Amino acid sequence: MRIADRASGLNALSVRSYNERLVLSLLLQNEGISRMEIGEKTGLSAQTASVIVRSLEQEGLVSQGEAQRGRVGPPTKPLSLNAEGAYAVGVGFSRRRIDIALIDFIGTVRFHKQLPAEEANPFPQSADLLQAIREAMTSLPVEARCRIAGVGLAVPDEVDTLAANRNGSSTSLKTLQGEIEEQIKLPVFVQNDITAAAGGESMFGVAKPLNDYLFFYLGARLQSRLILNHQIYKGNSSASFDHGLIRLETELSARGQPSEIIWSSSPEWPDLGAAYTEWLDECSNRLKVSISALNQFVEFRTVVLSSYAPQKIAMALCTDISREFANIEALPARVTISPKAVGAASLPFSSRFMIQ
Repeated sequence: MRIADRASGLNALSVRSYNERLVLSLLLQNEGISRMEIGEKTGLSAQTASVIVRSLEQEGLVSQGEAQRGRVGPPTKPLSLNAEGAYAVGVGFSRRRIDIALIDFIGTVRFHKQLPAEEANPFPQSADLLQAIREAMTSLPVEARCRIAGVGLAVPDEVDTLAANRNGSSTSLKTLQGEIEEQIKLPVFVQNDITAAAGGESMFGVAKPLNDYLFFYLGARLQSRLILNHQIYKGNSSASFDHGLIRLETELSARGQPSEIIWSSSPEWPDLGAAYTEWLDECSNRLKVSISALNQFVEFRTVVLSSYAPQKIAMALCTDISREFANIEALPARVTISPKAVGAASLPFSSRFMIQ
């Protein structure tokens, strides 16, 4: 970035802050690189890169590995983000469940809890949610709690709209955000839930090395985001495809089968019979139609499928997609424990430590 690219000037402090974010973003994408490689990839001088790395180490955000010997020249020490350098809490709102997760600086889930939710009352009693957030925070050792960067909220558009209609105003989410900030004493960041899930996968999942890909989230409905040059595009419409878990729930209920298991985030489902098989075929066909339509206008080589359902379902759908499109690789998401909540928790990291 050149100073001339910004409308306002940059002082020495803001330049250093940008360079620190640049190094942290590089380490997020490239674990175990050396100071020399940081200089080569960022264009920073060896001295500047060394000073920044040393400062980040002192702050506990970066850690060194064992010296690598056997190369030409002096041994080099690989650098990585320190998992315990920062933490964040994420809250993912869905139609039936609210997930609360605490993650460390490399995206590992350290705490996970669910609260029940009702379609007619999408936001729970704030006392319950605040208590769950406090539980997440106190799951850390006392000395680590000062490293919590903030709280993220991943909220579906329809949930916020429903809450606004129920309360007769559009301030429900803002009120909740303000209450969390007041009670928890941490900044709160808000993002659309599918965009947050895509961002979490870009930061911590299989999409880390990808510049361009098509992201699908299979939850209550089937929704998508297009990522081009690391930027997430929602499009002009909030429309989604009615091929998600709501459709499966409807089919199971019509056949007199229990459906509660599909909302439990269980790693395995029991045999759900023909209703499940037919639903999975519908999902696969809908995905293929969407990919084919978009591929006529935008060139992409990778599809990433994230899911509230068990991982084996995402793997089965990815196999079907890869079989259908010879030039497209379909990958199941790596973030499997509450992708929305993990994506929400990534928001404080993006805001405070990374290049936007």
